[in-house]
Amino acid sequence: MAAGDRGGDVAALFDRARAGDRGALARLLSFVERGGDAARSVAATAFGAAGAATTVGITGAPGAGKSTLTSALCRTMRADGHDIGVLAIDPSSPFTGGAILGDRVRMGEHVLDDGVFIRSMATRGHLGGLAVATPEAARVLDAVGYRWVLVETVGVGQVEVEVVAAADTTVVVVNPGWGDAVQANKAGLMEIADVFVVNKADRPGAAETRHDLEAMLSMGAGRSWAPPVIETVAATGQGVPELWSALGRHREYLVESGELERRRGRRADDELRNVVVARLVERAQALCDGPAWESARERLASRLADPWQVADDLLAGSSGTDEVTSP
Repeated sequence: MAAGDRGGDVAALFDRARAGDRGALARLLSFVERGGDAARSVAATAFGAAGAATTVGITGAPGAGKSTLTSALCRTMRADGHDIGVLAIDPSSPFTGGAILGDRVRMGEHVLDDGVFIRSMATRGHLGGLAVATPEAARVLDAVGYRWVLVETVGVGQVEVEVVAAADTTVVVVNPGWGDAVQANKAGLMEIADVFVVNKADRPGAAETRHDLEAMLSMGAGRSWAPPVIETVAATGQGVPELWSALGRHREYLVESGELERRRGRRADDELRNVVVARLVERAQALCDGPAWESARERLASRLADPWQVADDLLAGSSGTDEVTSP
């Protein structure tokens, strides 16, 4: 498909998705996940139209009840008349690389609700718990009109902090008896959480866990936003309206304090850095597959130059007309 045709196809899909065509939206997200030229075209269209949505990351260790909590939160938000886009980041199948869809099964009550769009995305082995395409997928949901986007991560323990790269507000879900303050700090969760949820609060130890978290948070006195600690029983909906209220308060704080603009600015810097690195990796790969590579290997094998010098010469030689350019 020619670039012009592809751009027209993507524009038409966006028009249909904004009009409520869920199939068109699913196709746009598939482009994003697959990458390549179509994904670039989707990204270019989405970027200018996005920016109005609030993105909420819901993270925590496996088994904390994130999917059930996300489903209960959707129910509460829908009762207030909000449409919601949900990105459920699932583990990758070891056979196909696709999402296992466990999260989507647990959110089955919303499948027939036109006001909730759920997309399962595979981590594809990405250790931070987020699919590489997640930030772009969230932007697409924003661009087609969803004003609340929930990103529910797969949950991978102490490295489960990458959600902040895609979220305005980060909710960290824990269970009664969950770890201690040292483990919390090692996981980095104390730093990234805007809201703590002690889920399964009908179990023994919930009050103690809440008190431990509040005591740890009190040591960070002076923060402009004090993360609330909310007890929920997601399976019954207990405490979920309080969580929804806390998300609203945090959104107000972000806007009024200017923190929303600062956070998004930092995320834009990080995204640009990641894109630059990705483009350089593409350029390096093309260089390694190019005609100059064999000659460089022979120079190295003959010890005519050390690896650093050979690499510098290769890069210098690629900085002219042979440089890999963006499509």
